[in-house]
Amino acid sequence: MTLPSQALSQNGLYGRMRLWAMTAITLSILLSILDYSSANIALPVIARDLGVSQARSIWVVNAYQFASLVTLLPFSSLGGRIGYARMSQIGTVIFLLASILCAVASSLPFMMFARALQGVGGACIMSVNLALVRLVYPTAELGKGIGLNGLMIGLGVAMGPSLGAFILAVASWHWIFWINIPLGGMALVLGMEALPKEQHYTRTFDFPHALLTVAALGCLVVGLNICAHGAHTLLGSALLCGGSELIFLLWVRQNKVDFPLFPADLLSLPVMFQASAVAILSFIASNFFLISISFTLQDDFARSSVVSGLLITAWPIGVVLASPISGRLADRFSSALLASLGLLVMAIGFACLWAQPLTASNLLIATCIFVAGIGSGLFQPPNNRIIMSSAPKGRAGGASGVVSLSRLSGQTLGATAVALVYRLYAGHAAQACLAMATTIAFLASMASFYRTRQK
Repeated sequence: MTLPSQALSQNGLYGRMRLWAMTAITLSILLSILDYSSANIALPVIARDLGVSQARSIWVVNAYQFASLVTLLPFSSLGGRIGYARMSQIGTVIFLLASILCAVASSLPFMMFARALQGVGGACIMSVNLALVRLVYPTAELGKGIGLNGLMIGLGVAMGPSLGAFILAVASWHWIFWINIPLGGMALVLGMEALPKEQHYTRTFDFPHALLTVAALGCLVVGLNICAHGAHTLLGSALLCGGSELIFLLWVRQNKVDFPLFPADLLSLPVMFQASAVAILSFIASNFFLISISFTLQDDFARSSVVSGLLITAWPIGVVLASPISGRLADRFSSALLASLGLLVMAIGFACLWAQPLTASNLLIATCIFVAGIGSGLFQPPNNRIIMSSAPKGRAGGASGVVSLSRLSGQTLGATAVALVYRLYAGHAAQACLAMATTIAFLASMASFYRTRQK
């Protein structure tokens, strides 16, 4: 396949080159997001098929997020060394191989290994995703590119539950992973031709600090999961303490170098730190909802897996509708204010769903979920724009890493907290998760509104 040749401007791509490049980027995003969201709806079925409890089945989610989280920053830095496009293509290959392993898994340990490998591939893709977007779009239109990025994430989440529900209706859950092969193949071929190769390359890759980053984040995540599942609490606490000490060491040492692997320089910027903290809170809230909602609908509201998948689709439809509009508005109005309003709308949606009786109609349930999705779509593009536009020259990869690190940190903390809630409040876990989602989303909106007053 030969694409039209057009020089890469220092301020973005134009014409058909932009179209082809963004198609390659968004296909890669769709690959990782579609698999994540469709696997969530299948968790109850996977748990029964593998013979594990609901609490243990959440490891299918946690294994993916754990591997993504601990490798994200090293891959973001490595992308600056070998090229963002090449890193994205490597991630696609790894993701495809891991999908095959997930499809043939017959036990929870094997599934956890395969999902962790998928997480590594997803980290390669997502660590450089927004860095590639910044190469494609000029600064004045960056919000548009980030909005399109959010739109495709929304489409992936939207298609996931429906696709997962359809597959469960006609075949086994294994086909949720087989479906990745043709999509990943398209993303790989197009990416090899269309992704921009010109960028600000770093000269070295700090391998010792990469290992230290993996160890630090690994200790934190494993320690959290051990404590959440109630086994070996002393070991979990020791890992949490050790991980915290390693993070402090990284912060001190990496804050003194020009292109740090751990983005201490970026997180030292107040605007960057605030945007990252608010993003983490938002993803904790949304994960309380997204991971528990399939259990809520199937066990509490007595909906089938197919109907549950259709109802959950209301969330990403809201994201899809709101994201491109929010991205364009962020180029003209206060990004912080738009993000704050989005979080408030998301909290309102969660609160309305929490208040519904178990006899609520499908329309009422879908409406509540849709409102929450609108809020999420309003929040993400402007908040991501704040992070990407605040990065100094040459630190687009690091800023992209901050965006993805915030998302994965929030998702991992949320998944761990959901497992803890299901262990402690097995009989009322669904309502507890909705209550937590509502509370945290509201607190995040208040924190976001506060940063608008500081300007």
